[in-house]
Amino acid sequence: MSVVPEASSLVPGLPLAVGDATRPLAAGVAGEVSLGTFLAQVRGVAALLPEGRHAINLCEDRYRFLVAFCAVALRGQVNLLPSSRAEAVVSDVAQRYPHSYCIADAAACEVPGAVPEGSFVLPRVLPEIDGDMPMLGAEQLVAIGFTSGSTGVPGANLKTWGSFVTSTAQDLAALQDLWGDAQPSLVATVPSQHMYGMEMAVLMPLLGAATLQTGKPFFPQDVAVALAQVPAPRLLVTTPVHLKVLVESGVALPPLAGIVTATAPLPQPLAAAAEQQFATEVREMFGSTETCIFARRRTAQDEAWQLLPGVRLMPQPDGTLVHAPHLAAPVLLADLVELQPEGRFLLRGRRADLLEIAGKRASLADLTRRLQAVDGVQDAVVVQLAPEPGHAVGRIAALVVAPQREEADILHDLRALMDPVFLPRRLRKVDALPRNETGKLPRDAVMALLLRH
Repeated sequence: MSVVPEASSLVPGLPLAVGDATRPLAAGVAGEVSLGTFLAQVRGVAALLPEGRHAINLCEDRYRFLVAFCAVALRGQVNLLPSSRAEAVVSDVAQRYPHSYCIADAAACEVPGAVPEGSFVLPRVLPEIDGDMPMLGAEQLVAIGFTSGSTGVPGANLKTWGSFVTSTAQDLAALQDLWGDAQPSLVATVPSQHMYGMEMAVLMPLLGAATLQTGKPFFPQDVAVALAQVPAPRLLVTTPVHLKVLVESGVALPPLAGIVTATAPLPQPLAAAAEQQFATEVREMFGSTETCIFARRRTAQDEAWQLLPGVRLMPQPDGTLVHAPHLAAPVLLADLVELQPEGRFLLRGRRADLLEIAGKRASLADLTRRLQAVDGVQDAVVVQLAPEPGHAVGRIAALVVAPQREEADILHDLRALMDPVFLPRRLRKVDALPRNETGKLPRDAVMALLLRH
């Protein structure tokens, strides 16, 4: 077997990873994997990959995803990162990029249907090829991440290796004080295909000299077991939805250097409860698929966000322009902000999130928080429907998870919490909201549930 040529071998590049070859890159039930062994497996898999410009990376095993991601990049191909493994989502990505193939785990049940022919399954035993540290060009396109579709059609976001290297340095600036000079161990509950998972569970082990726990824990006890498999200092990477489950379960976790959360707003009471229960700091990160992480806060104590070094925000009528060292050009986000001194800012909702009915104003995010605060409500979301014929403003509707409450009783309690003009005209109880793996709510799934009832 010949050594695969590296994608950027003819031009100066950036290393694929940092640290000594003997440092532990990953750890789990099967023991530790050194950086040197990992890189040998990346070269080995890269030599086996089929021809193609793009690889739809569907690997579920966290370590094998890491190997596949780097092998695809080393081969000079681009990782496509769909927001879920749902057949319709994967099919949409495949149609957008016709010269692509799927790459999956050997342990994967079945690659979703309607995908390109020639899909590649990682061998059970990963081949190894020795060599020097792989180098990638700073401008090499290594990944295309897709938004979740929570506000409409999923968008494609191109990521170069240089931008990932710079954004990882930003993430280290936001987090490294939690563990100091020691090498941290990361346990993540978020999928690697999501940009937050990519930053924390793929790039941080590679470029932040962290050890990745190779599992994908879901239930609270699974999280505790995964944390126990790696040495301190330990960092738990999760979401508000998962953190709420952990707090309510009462599970005991090994000592933590910190808990990191993102993908959805973290309620201050939940952050405070988690800090008290797990005796650690909960640090919330702010970013997007378009921008990667660019701000942080300790939600239990602060409402304002702190920008990371070199980041600037410029408020616009329809959102906020983000300038950051890892962005080739400013990115416009839909979020509205209020700037404060010393690189701090407050979130003020989104332009599309703001409502004006009968001369009164509110935001869907605030209305959702008020509904979630009703006694007995476990989860909820408030949306605005499209205007009906002859009407200029769409009606307000809501989905709610509240097994012990009746819809009429929920509305009765809600009247005390919001102006009557914003009360949902259609409120439907459901067993669960259609959240994806990161806790987001794709708008089409919400609308489908509202129309079904």
